Amino acid sequence: MFGKKLKKWFGRHHKPKFSGLEILKYIGPGLLVTVGFIDPGNWAANVAAGAGFGYTLLWMVTLSTLMLIVLQHNAAHLGIATGLCLSEAAVAHLRKTPARLLLGSAMLAAVATALAELLGGAIALNMLFRVPIWAGTLLVTAFVAWMLYSNSYRRLEKFIIAFVSLIGLSFIYEICLVDVPWSHAAVSWFMPTIPAGSIPIIMSVLGAVVMPHNLFLHSEIIQSRQWNLEDKAVICHQLRFEFVDTLLSMLIGWGINSAMIVVAAATFFVQGTPVDQLEQAQAMLRPILGDSAAVVFALALLMAGLSSSVTAAMAGGSIFAGIFSEPFDIKDAHSRLGVALTLVPAALCILFINHPFDGLVVSQILLSVQLPFTIYLQFRLTASRKVMGEFVNTAWHNFVLAGISVVVVGLNVLLLWDMLFNAGA
Repeated sequence: MFGKKLKKWFGRHHKPKFSGLEILKYIGPGLLVTVGFIDPGNWAANVAAGAGFGYTLLWMVTLSTLMLIVLQHNAAHLGIATGLCLSEAAVAHLRKTPARLLLGSAMLAAVATALAELLGGAIALNMLFRVPIWAGTLLVTAFVAWMLYSNSYRRLEKFIIAFVSLIGLSFIYEICLVDVPWSHAAVSWFMPTIPAGSIPIIMSVLGAVVMPHNLFLHSEIIQSRQWNLEDKAVICHQLRFEFVDTLLSMLIGWGINSAMIVVAAATFFVQGTPVDQLEQAQAMLRPILGDSAAVVFALALLMAGLSSSVTAAMAGGSIFAGIFSEPFDIKDAHSRLGVALTLVPAALCILFINHPFDGLVVSQILLSVQLPFTIYLQFRLTASRKVMGEFVNTAWHNFVLAGISVVVVGLNVLLLWDMLFNAGA
């Protein structure tokens, strides 16, 4: 009894000191989410964009990153202010049927994400050891499941993120080694153009950057940084430092994504070389790594596949646990089942994919199709004073979220039109 009272007293009266170095304690959730920026789906989408359309689709990376900063901060805002993740908040504040429909679509998005990540890992094993894709998929799935269910991922997390980040940064470094028409590239970063036949690739870039499962995951993991939700000053500090973490992490992702497209454009597009398999992308690292490029690329792809498969499965577990009004806890039955419902269907789908590269690109398109539903859910919750209390969105926040919704829905309409037009042709 005394222990409970002591814990309650400290929880109510202890306030963290927010010094200039305090921000370092908040660097983490955003970087963990940023792993999604350099997952196999991103690699495929960026290579396809650069190899197929040169520098003209760089604007989509800029637009997607700006939208992502707003959406990720908004999701974290919900987690900090309410102590609930997106999934839990949906069940608590929405009617039962709409909540389950929205969360069901989010689970499908997590499966689509896991499909890309597991497939990327399988492609890497094929590059390294000539393991068949189906066998590599089963191996990667089994290893990811072991890491999650045994909680071993925590020991490997820093190594994996560091390794994958170094490879991502190598693309930025390689920009210095390739011939880039910077005036054209600079305009393309901010001037929207839609070349003929580019809509599916534009949507794959959108889905690769603004990944619905990451919004759910961020609202969950940000709560590990909470101290005392009863204190307004603490919440305000958390929101401020979280935004810095999100902004820094998303800008790093913007740089890596942009670099991948630029290098792909300089490597493949200028030579008129079509890319229809991810293995070809290792050629982008050859100026830095020489003949070892294929091995290093495959190792980086494997690490990216493993790390992002874990975060995709965690997101699926968080979404599924939230349906039962529970936070993610790998020791809990609902979280464990949610992880299985994310990994197993994704692995089974891969067994029926004949062209892995197309499978990666299509999986990212599916994410962009689901994205409007997740944005609506965020808007519905964070614009509600009943849910957020005094931390409810401002009119400006609501305006920006509405604008993002219009853009995403508009791009989806263009995708539908493009599909119908091509089908008619």
